[in-house]
Amino acid sequence: MSTTVKDLTESNDLKSIPSEYVFPTNPEVVEEAEQQIPIIDYHLLTSGSPEQRSQIIENLRIACLDWGFFMVINHGVPESLINEMMNLCLSFFDSSPDEKSDYVGKHVLNPIRCGTSFNTSVEEVYFWRDYLKILVHPEFHAPLKPQAFRNISYEYCKRTREVAKELVNAISESLGLEEDYIEKALETKSGLQILIVNLYPPCPQPELAMGMPPHSDHGLLTLLAQNEIGGLQIKHKGKWIAANALPNSFMVNIGDHMEILSNGKYKSILHRVAVNTKATRVTVVTANGPSSDAVVTPAPDLVDCENYPPLYRGMKYREYVELQQSNQLHGKSCLDRIRV
Repeated sequence: MSTTVKDLTESNDLKSIPSEYVFPTNPEVVEEAEQQIPIIDYHLLTSGSPEQRSQIIENLRIACLDWGFFMVINHGVPESLINEMMNLCLSFFDSSPDEKSDYVGKHVLNPIRCGTSFNTSVEEVYFWRDYLKILVHPEFHAPLKPQAFRNISYEYCKRTREVAKELVNAISESLGLEEDYIEKALETKSGLQILIVNLYPPCPQPELAMGMPPHSDHGLLTLLAQNEIGGLQIKHKGKWIAANALPNSFMVNIGDHMEILSNGKYKSILHRVAVNTKATRVTVVTANGPSSDAVVTPAPDLVDCENYPPLYRGMKYREYVELQQSNQLHGKSCLDRIRV
């Protein structure tokens, strides 16, 4: 296993970062957002009046069109469960190298995989990030330690999958499709859900390093919970802005496969992670996608060959994930490969 960033920061009194973590160009400047990232009240979507639900669906439509990112509040996932999940993830990263070495996987779809950066086998510059990735649906997996990890992560992933399902149904409606169109077309009941835990330790030279570079996510929707340490930045109208989350909210972003299904109407958004000198940032992410064997193409109702021809070629979801995860992470390069 490559030396993790956590090991690097704890091994000595680190004053500067190793050369393999230095990016050749400084990141573009981050600006203050002129508008707040859209906020979606999940409770009103699922338990409000028909009028309130319709308004939330319209809010979602605007958020997907203009931002590709939104915050979900009142989502019903207990704050105590999120905090337990965060603490157990930190405990995993605190476990011994021998214990973690059991999960150093070579294939991107290994059930449990931990490592550093994104794909050190092909990268020339590493990211200031350690990770744990687990396939949790349709078949659930979990590391043996910490002992409570299995039960807590199972409950957490089940609850976030429910939130993602309701959001996908509402987004389906916002596109003018049947509420269950995406669920049926992409077989999301057996959809691939991946739990990704990211650890970004303090960095002595944050201006030279990147936690994660600009990229979009595979799948339909990504739900992100974080500790109180910021760092997420999103590309909005050509500018990088800091995405500061409200307490006990999920940051949610459109994935590449929602862009494909909507025939480019709702676009996946570039985002990146900056690091800092003072504190460790932890994020718990669930990537929610189609069934592994689903071939994702634009919805026929959103294609008019004269005015709106199909913009993407079909590809099995599993093949897309393997393609993205086996290469360097660079913008929307994977999606670009299947544009018509």
